[in-house]
Amino acid sequence: MSTLQVSCAQMRWGARIERNVERTLEFVEAAAREGSRVLLLPEANLTGYYFPHLIALAAGEVDAALDQVKQAARRHSMWVIAGAIRRAGEHLLNIAHVISPEGRITYEYAKVHMAGRDEKKYCRGGNKLALFEIDGILCTLVICRDGRHPELYRIPAMAGAQILFHPSCSSDEIEAVAWKRSSGRAQQPAGPNSKIFHCVANTVGQSPDGKQTSSGWSFIREPAGIVLSEAGYYQEELITAVLDLDRADRSYILDSMNDPPFLREHWRRMVEDAVARKDLPVE
Repeated sequence: MSTLQVSCAQMRWGARIERNVERTLEFVEAAAREGSRVLLLPEANLTGYYFPHLIALAAGEVDAALDQVKQAARRHSMWVIAGAIRRAGEHLLNIAHVISPEGRITYEYAKVHMAGRDEKKYCRGGNKLALFEIDGILCTLVICRDGRHPELYRIPAMAGAQILFHPSCSSDEIEAVAWKRSSGRAQQPAGPNSKIFHCVANTVGQSPDGKQTSSGWSFIREPAGIVLSEAGYYQEELITAVLDLDRADRSYILDSMNDPPFLREHWRRMVEDAVARKDLPVE
């Protein structure tokens, strides 16, 4: 496959699960109308990222929400990457679920680096890097803050990944969000240090208590970092782009693996270790 059409949905982050499911299903249908093969949804799009709401959810509620998305993926014969914060023993995990056009979860990745007081209080991090296939194309995943740690996607790119999917909820105090927009944004483009595609689905809107907001600005960027599609700051919306996979040649990654020479063996071992762990369950 030489091209892949991808859509990213930008959604509110502080709503309750019923509203989140409703909007998610609407975005699945909209992406299908656009002719996209993949829909990326924001971090924790089903449960939301507002912890006073999500910690009260029963496991059955989250399972039922995820089942509706799986049915929608099957109905529209498309890949959907959906997020939920879910119970795992005494803690929660922030998980991205890769759902196939047959409506099956084929891959799961748990966020490694926690962000914010509530997430650090209630959640624990995952212990693997993401590497999975969509229609035979090797892809990788990071979730929000993970994107500040390039090794989490550069090592999978060394293993062959051509696309980085990056669900996010860059919620913060209002002043901090304003700073993110003006001086470096929440998600740094991955292409200029890897030469792979970078697809971000971020959130918008305020928390129910009005104390926080989110930066929006979802994007799809090609491997040189050039914007192919970009969302606004405030509104829910869908963005779409066609990825020319020949452009994702991973040349910067390949250069890093080769020089300086003393690092070559270290990179090789890290890639081997990451590949060996890639299919471990998130639990």
